Amino acid sequence: MSSSDDVVTRKTGTSDHPAAETGAAAAAARATAGNGAVGTGVSAPPAQETLGANRESLHDRSLYINRELSWLAFNRRVLEEAWDERHPLLERVKFLAIFGSNLDEFFMIRVSGLQVQRAAGVADVAVDGLTPTEALVLIQEQVERLTAEARSCWGHLRTLLARQRIKVCRYDELTHAERDYLARYFDDEVFPILTPLAVDSGHPFPHISNLSLSLAVVIRDPAVGERFARTKVPATLPRLVPVDPPGAEEIAASVGNHPSLRFVWLEEVIAHHAGALFPGLEPVAVYPFRVTRNADIEIQEDEAEDLLRAVEQGIGERQFGFVTRLEVPPGMPENIRNLLVENLEMDRRNVLVVDSEMGKSSLMELTRIDRPDLKFPPYVAKTPGAIKAGQDLFSVLARQDVLLHHPYDSFSPVIQMVEAAAHDPHVRAIKQTLYRLGPNSPLTPALIDARDGDTQVAVLVELKARFDEENNIEWARALERAGVHVVYGLVGLKTHCKVLLIVRREAGGVRRYVHFGTGNYNALTARIYTDFGLMTSDPDLGADASDLFNYLTGYSRQTRFRKILVAPINLRQRIVAMIDREIEHALAERPARLLFQMNALVDPQIIDRLYAASQAGVRVDLIIRGICSLRPGLPNISDNITVISVVGRFLEHSRCFYFENGGDPALYLGSADLMQRNLDRRVEVMFPVEDVTLRDYIVRDVLMTYLNDNVQARRLRPDGEYEEVKPEGRRRRVDAQSVFMRMVRPTGTQRAS
Repeated sequence: MSSSDDVVTRKTGTSDHPAAETGAAAAAARATAGNGAVGTGVSAPPAQETLGANRESLHDRSLYINRELSWLAFNRRVLEEAWDERHPLLERVKFLAIFGSNLDEFFMIRVSGLQVQRAAGVADVAVDGLTPTEALVLIQEQVERLTAEARSCWGHLRTLLARQRIKVCRYDELTHAERDYLARYFDDEVFPILTPLAVDSGHPFPHISNLSLSLAVVIRDPAVGERFARTKVPATLPRLVPVDPPGAEEIAASVGNHPSLRFVWLEEVIAHHAGALFPGLEPVAVYPFRVTRNADIEIQEDEAEDLLRAVEQGIGERQFGFVTRLEVPPGMPENIRNLLVENLEMDRRNVLVVDSEMGKSSLMELTRIDRPDLKFPPYVAKTPGAIKAGQDLFSVLARQDVLLHHPYDSFSPVIQMVEAAAHDPHVRAIKQTLYRLGPNSPLTPALIDARDGDTQVAVLVELKARFDEENNIEWARALERAGVHVVYGLVGLKTHCKVLLIVRREAGGVRRYVHFGTGNYNALTARIYTDFGLMTSDPDLGADASDLFNYLTGYSRQTRFRKILVAPINLRQRIVAMIDREIEHALAERPARLLFQMNALVDPQIIDRLYAASQAGVRVDLIIRGICSLRPGLPNISDNITVISVVGRFLEHSRCFYFENGGDPALYLGSADLMQRNLDRRVEVMFPVEDVTLRDYIVRDVLMTYLNDNVQARRLRPDGEYEEVKPEGRRRRVDAQSVFMRMVRPTGTQRAS
């Protein structure tokens, strides 16, 4: 079925809240974009002459969407989920909190890089033709619009919550009894934590840490006039303070209602009791402000003798990075704003006026309220039918491959695989890459248990997994103390691949069992991220996994693998070559199609080849959750390309790459998005799914269902805007994630004995 069905041509969000232009169309064609070389390994098509004169137009920079503006368009889609009345109310609040958290990280990482370039006077244009300064201007415009939309959204949700007896109050809306309760709460819980910091000739301006919310307090001193002080809103206390009238819960229960829950923002509680912080003086004004700093750690690995300590130091330095954003309220006087700008030693252009509560990520606190009626119904992940309770997992994998589709399938088989290996006397070695572990990983205790005289355990812990460094350092030290061989990867490269290898001695000799994944070995995120995992005893994949670990832990110049594709060794070249192979098939009038799913598409060379494929007549369907720098639907350039994005209950995280290949299909899954960092600066793995039953499930039942989604899907237009896809006429509604929750997944074909 065509993926172009059911398009409703309107900008997303216009029915409920103000729409905003992405600004991507403003990217002017000012310079010539380079075209990467075609990779090796698969024969190339009959050159550019066959593709016609339009081939030259692919050098036009206006064909590329700016990656930062595309990311902001993605975060707008997250915000649209908060507006979506089909979602339960507290889930909508969660989407708004995620929107806020996403925007924080965007300023900490992406915007900070552009600001460094602007400060250095970099005038080089990106692939889309924008200089850093031009990009920052457009980003500022978009962020201001998004912030206004988020304010409107929160106002709407706040009203709906009140109707459900959950009220987030302003301080002036509280009763006298509630104010008395908060006065006691302030005296007992808040006041002892606060540290008011004066700013004058004897008191230097204090350091303000990353993402901290503060209050600027203006104090009237009869002796000297106005003074300025800062106090931090403590992150150790709930940001939303519950106001519990005595007996409310019992009264509600007696009449069969949910209890009335009332909250007030912590900064308002502090502001209304600011006089207690300055005895004998009069606070005349209190203004909240929030600081975001650069948090992109750069480790000079070749100069760091101890990488673990270097990363630890970098984590601490996040709190001291330069200021990338200062959020202030509209009523803050100019002299206070100037004082902050000067003492924070920041660029005045990085001030953002926020006419609402700052730090929307704190709204996640509301989602902990025990109101199942306002949340998604619980979903219990299933165990694949091939893995029966009490059955030996290695016996199953010796007979057939097992595909896991998270979160619809449980993560427990992966844990079971490691735990079984840890206690199996026939297992000789366990090797695993660990990128984002989480604080309570069940895998690392099993790896520690496995360490004995007969079993070699080697783990590659990626210390530079952004914002998970502290967890990873803690686990790395625990593994080292237990005698596990711990390595930290290759200099200059993040190890982002997800591979588990178990070597077992059996009657017929040594057999390797492997798990390859598209997502992290994290039991918590496996419940909310969509990912694939393949468990197999395929000899070639096992041998490839062994070679991969030798590459990661020792010295290796290996450039070829039997079946897997590895970045930065051969992944880029093979992907380009397989795209070019589809071009060759199309020109020869053989079946040709590309169907990719990923988180982001940015790499200019890959985009160039996809444009060339479209010109050659290859149908290209792209399912891209986040950033997409390619413009689909351009006449004579990309009119055979469609791009959709699905944002829903679960975070789309899978990477799938399907090639029709003239009727001999090939499907790869992997850890890599099509970005320069993944293809050139990370260790990534793509692995084939060769079992026809499993391959058909992924392509026919999963990817095609995404293409037919007319509930959560958005389609990218040539101008960089996204439009909703809705059912037309009598066509049934297709919500891909809901379909997968109901779907019975197949088991792999048993191997011939």
